[in-house]
Amino acid sequence: MYSYFIRRFLLMIPTFIGITLLCFLVTRYVPGGPVEQAILRYQQAMANTGEGGGGTSDSAMEDGQISEEMMQRLKEIYGFDKHPFIAYLHWLWRVLHFDLGTSDTYSRPVWDLIKEKFPVSIIFGFTGFLLSYMICIPLGVWKAVKHGSAFDTSSSVLVFIAYSIPGWTAGVLLLMLFGGNAYLDIVPSGGKESGYINEKSTLSMFLQQGGLVSDLPAEIRSQYPKLRDNQQISASHEAFKHIPVDKRFQLKNGSHADLSFLGRLLDTIWHMILPVFCYVLGMFASKTVLMKNSLMENLGQDYVRTAFAKGLSENTVIFKHALRNSLIPIATGLGHMLSIILAGSYLIEKVFNINGFGLLGYESLIARDYPVTLGILVIGSMLKLFGNIMSDVLYCIIDPRIRFS
Repeated sequence: MYSYFIRRFLLMIPTFIGITLLCFLVTRYVPGGPVEQAILRYQQAMANTGEGGGGTSDSAMEDGQISEEMMQRLKEIYGFDKHPFIAYLHWLWRVLHFDLGTSDTYSRPVWDLIKEKFPVSIIFGFTGFLLSYMICIPLGVWKAVKHGSAFDTSSSVLVFIAYSIPGWTAGVLLLMLFGGNAYLDIVPSGGKESGYINEKSTLSMFLQQGGLVSDLPAEIRSQYPKLRDNQQISASHEAFKHIPVDKRFQLKNGSHADLSFLGRLLDTIWHMILPVFCYVLGMFASKTVLMKNSLMENLGQDYVRTAFAKGLSENTVIFKHALRNSLIPIATGLGHMLSIILAGSYLIEKVFNINGFGLLGYESLIARDYPVTLGILVIGSMLKLFGNIMSDVLYCIIDPRIRFS
């Protein structure tokens, strides 16, 4: 078994090189590549400052065009003065030393951007992953046991509806109904934490975050001499209605960090409700159907009939014998799910404005920020490859009969 995993790890090397080499070459030859984007940004900067073109003093620009000297400098910066394979080897060497280059959009090292945004996607993605499996496995088992019943039929309708709706599409609809400034205004419209809590938000009512007495108008303030300066009062206090609306339910410094630990926890959970629901919606439907079909297939096997013939109870047969074998197909897709969980969903993070790994990837693609795009490709490829190996490990854990050679 050890030799098998050693071979799998060794096969990761040519696979990783093949993926990154293909994408690296695409960035070299695709229209609007790194050099063209740099030229466009430079020309826009010159136009905004009123320089460049029309015989200006800027030696890098001649009649609105990049000079040969400037073009050569750009090619040297992006490695276009070398053969593509030589440039790839230089880039790969920097990657091995955790140097993914500098973002053209953020003007920051790509590795620092990834380290900053990666934990956000882990929190949202891993929570959605756990909830989806906590739902799909029990639901799939119960549907298999009650196959053909009213519960199975009604739940199948819900499952197929969920399967037909992309998570990001559901996110847009839910924001229209329940998001901030929407019809019901129950949950935040996006982000991962609050910088300002609106007076009408459900979270602010739940936290009972009051207004500051110091924000009372002077003529009203004099009517309440017993109230201390900067004292917070609840919404039920009669003086509360005299506090300006934009001062009500406002955090002391307008920051999530000013809440108590319980307040910060509740604020984070409040922001996670809709995004995590969309993560779960995209994963649990297919896994529920897979779990049900796999268990039903195992319940029809000879070893299950033999177990019943020996007098074992239904729960023992299902949960001790059939269920474990039925989990193997569920573990198969773990490698694919891992890359989505940790890398984040591009569209879901975009819809909910979650400043994570997925949103970084989306914005880098739109802005054609090639250093960030290649950096995200490196991380995503490694997650995918390690996820596939993890699936093989789970095979061995779930079914000890499986032997890799």
